[in-house]
Amino acid sequence: MLIARLIADQQGIETRVDAASNALSDAGMPVALAGMLDFCGDVLQFSLPGGDRSQLIRILVEHFGQTDLLVADHEIEVPRLFVSDMDSTMIGQECIDELADFAGIKDKVAAITERAMQGELDFASALTERVGLLEDLDESAIDRCLTERIRPVPGARTLVQTLANKGCRTVLVTGGFHHFADPIAAQLGFERVVGNRLAVAGGKLTGGLAGPISDASTKLATLVEERDALGEGARVLATGDGANDIPMIEAADYGIAYRAKPKARDAANGRIASEDLTAILKLLGIPRSEWVEG
Repeated sequence: MLIARLIADQQGIETRVDAASNALSDAGMPVALAGMLDFCGDVLQFSLPGGDRSQLIRILVEHFGQTDLLVADHEIEVPRLFVSDMDSTMIGQECIDELADFAGIKDKVAAITERAMQGELDFASALTERVGLLEDLDESAIDRCLTERIRPVPGARTLVQTLANKGCRTVLVTGGFHHFADPIAAQLGFERVVGNRLAVAGGKLTGGLAGPISDASTKLATLVEERDALGEGARVLATGDGANDIPMIEAADYGIAYRAKPKARDAANGRIASEDLTAILKLLGIPRSEWVEG
């Protein structure tokens, strides 16, 4: 079976539900049931006996626009594990780009970041190149960058805190840096952080990393490790925006692309097109009365 949930504008909803249902039936995916969820006012759910997930998403987008949605092959439930990317997912910025601005090279670094997130460059090579450009930058620039530039996206803390309150383990795994990820994780409420470490000597960045690179394979390995520790049947939610998030998004029961690059969005079975991450709580069926406000 397939369960599809999406956040829908109520205006003309019956007409659009009928049109979408007809299109799905024509595509060989008859709708068994469609209607609004009583406990989440603006969430529409379609239940189908089966079908192609990608085609289902395409048809829903055609009739409801680029909305927030989630498709699963089982009854959707609150996950027991949440693994998330940080840059441009839990926070609205790319930390290395903002840090590079203090060295006067933001445009150069941001161009490399964008190509890496689009999947056009090898992530490890792109990271090594960008970090190398930061050589001799004062370590104090990190604290300034955190204070002046880095902000969580709307709903990030509410999402993390609400899931934690429901007994879900929360892990922040990033291709970014512990200098940023550790305080962000503490602010939002993540239990574990996995990321890269900038090498520092004499109060300045050396242009290198301390320890192994945290990349797409690290993100996937972290998800698998944490899922296995919880035992069989533990549902997993993963969120991210770039190409290096694709393996963990594909491995999750609920792999949600947040305002993502096309490759990451296409790999996901869920997507958040709006800005507020509390949309995920709605799609999971958690009533607003049970949210832990950030």
